[in-house]
Amino acid sequence: MSHTARQVLAAGAMTPEGHIAALRFGLGPRPDSPPPGAPRAWLLAQIEAPAEVVDPPLDWEQDPTAADALAINLLDRRNQVPPGQRPRGAVLYDAEIRSYLGRLLTTTMPFRERLVGFWANHLSVSARDSGVLPLVGDYLRTAIRPHVFGPFGTLLKAAIRHPAMLTYLNQDSSVGPDSTLGRRSRRGLNENLGRELLELHTLSPAAGYTQADVTEFARLLTGLTVERIRDPRGTIFRPDSHQPGEKTIMGKVFPPGEASIDASLDWLAIHPATHRHLALKLARHFVADAPPPAVVDRLAGVLHDTGGDLGAVARELVALPEAWSTPLSKLRSPHDLVVAALRAMGAGPEMAQLAGSAEFALGQQIWFPVAPNGWPDVAAAWIHPEGMLLRLDRMHAVSGRFMRRDAKEALELTLGPLASDATREAVLRAGSNREALTLLLGSPEFQRR
Repeated sequence: MSHTARQVLAAGAMTPEGHIAALRFGLGPRPDSPPPGAPRAWLLAQIEAPAEVVDPPLDWEQDPTAADALAINLLDRRNQVPPGQRPRGAVLYDAEIRSYLGRLLTTTMPFRERLVGFWANHLSVSARDSGVLPLVGDYLRTAIRPHVFGPFGTLLKAAIRHPAMLTYLNQDSSVGPDSTLGRRSRRGLNENLGRELLELHTLSPAAGYTQADVTEFARLLTGLTVERIRDPRGTIFRPDSHQPGEKTIMGKVFPPGEASIDASLDWLAIHPATHRHLALKLARHFVADAPPPAVVDRLAGVLHDTGGDLGAVARELVALPEAWSTPLSKLRSPHDLVVAALRAMGAGPEMAQLAGSAEFALGQQIWFPVAPNGWPDVAAAWIHPEGMLLRLDRMHAVSGRFMRRDAKEALELTLGPLASDATREAVLRAGSNREALTLLLGSPEFQRR
């Protein structure tokens, strides 16, 4: 650790707020990125920083394994994979996930990355669907990352119009029954996207919409599909598959045509029920599994007053007293735990594969959620005897990779004033450095953020 880093760490260790910023809002400190001495300024600077452009992990023109994502997928589905070779979509996915995890291990803007992950999980797609496998990295890079501090409506439209979402929720197979294509082919509606948009992405069931509203919304979305010829990573509106006539959703009337798709998404994005749903999820992630109602009200108010400005609500998160007064109230998910442990050890991007295998062993492969509601964000989903034993086992394995990492220094870096007397004594009295590291990474405090 450099002299400057030691000075910053010492300044941050005078108060737990530096560690809270690194743990609660960030991804955990690194030896070269210790807890900040001015934690709120550090977080706000990440909101104000220019958006980063993240390049694809493979050269789309030079590398034959990185040919267009959807073209890869179509070839793989037609069983045109050469004997003895892996499907090229899987090769692309592996490169994407290694690139992403390597970024998380080393980033100096961990608050921004936490929000990228949060919104990707809110607008979840899953590579469990083979059609999504080669698209999920591009989805995160182009539909989520650029918009995490902009209007929620912009983020929503970018996500819904990405081929990963359209493929995952079967919108590419939805046809208006009374459209030209529907009458000719006798194909019909698929309501998956309409239902999840209302239930998970925007209003939530608390808004009181009905099954009739879901069906109407599915009709409104018909025509929106994946472009597989001219731009296989884009979308297209096909008028011949769009259900004709007006659609009424919760009393709001939309005329036929493509313009109503964006109009409906904009309307949903600024609906009070959407603001409250987003506020609850943000409060749950950054404060507690059961956040105080006043916190939810405050965040919903910011979203309402700013028209869904995600940058404004991120700044409000930093200002919340409750986010700072309840350290270690959130159990780390397996993904959070593995990333934080490897960052604490000073791991570089070459450890991305280790991170992926460790998360998988603990039951969370981040781009493989089992359902459209993404990975759970409450302790009850992850606390069970087998899971806790697996966590200790995996932390012991991580410690074995970094046996030269000084455990005492790691203790001050990662927990500092948040470490209990029992944890501090266990680490300092351990029989070996590896044992000390295991006790630190497996401690009740390190398991939380």
